[in-house]
Amino acid sequence: QVHLVESGGGLVQAGGSLRLSCAASERTFSTYTMGWFRQAPGKEREFVAAIPWGGGSTNYADSVKGRFTISRDYAKNTVYLQMNSLKPEDTAVYFCAAGFGTRLALAGSYKYWGQGTQVTVSS
Repeated sequence: QVHLVESGGGLVQAGGSLRLSCAASERTFSTYTMGWFRQAPGKEREFVAAIPWGGGSTNYADSVKGRFTISRDYAKNTVYLQMNSLKPEDTAVYFCAAGFGTRLALAGSYKYWGQGTQVTVSS
């Protein structure tokens, strides 16, 4: 069982930045593909970004390309999501996920999920 705990959410003005963190409880963290998803009120959960185990090529949703960066620190068992140039439409609960699936943008590829952290971007 892998426990994931997100942090770093909050309220920010449009154009601002936030960095989300996701701490994993297990030392085998390095073997998991890690992803970030988000869910806005009244909408389905959507893919944001992913980074494969071993630090392979990252993957981003078109809506965040060039603004968000996913990275991982193996020593700290932590994955990050640096969010720049935030827009009001980025407002959502952001979830961290871990899994072994190869289809990085699909929620079904991830076995473990965090509880989420709220990001609110004001206009």
